[in-house]
Amino acid sequence: MGVRVKIKIISRSTGKQVITSALVNSGFESDKPQLLIPRKLAEELGLWPPTVTTSMEYKTTAGPVYLITISDELEVYIVTHDKEKGPFVCDAVISTIEDEVLINDQLGELLGIIILGLSSGKWKFIDDPPDKIRTSESPQYWR
Repeated sequence: MGVRVKIKIISRSTGKQVITSALVNSGFESDKPQLLIPRKLAEELGLWPPTVTTSMEYKTTAGPVYLITISDELEVYIVTHDKEKGPFVCDAVISTIEDEVLINDQLGELLGIIILGLSSGKWKFIDDPPDKIRTSESPQYWR
């Protein structure tokens, strides 16, 4: 199942915003906070086709891929029924292959996400009471 959370994404250059679920991916490692967004979501945010970009190499289990990266482009909030945390500024990493939003390790830590159960989708905020357990959101695919 994985851990998915609801996030609000705001483009800093266009002002457009979207609320979606995102998969917390601790294997998506980087030196700074990044959010991988599918091309269709990039279109919704007014970021596709890109104007100013950098193509960066990302290592995957299938080998290296090059993805369009827009530095410090997004403001991300995590949204639950009882809390909203943010904004946290991160890079937009646009994929023409992936159809789900992915939160990298750096952004997941900024959002205060603690994974309690990888398979069951159980998680909590770092500042939640010890007995508080949250459940994963349903996946949202951008095709």
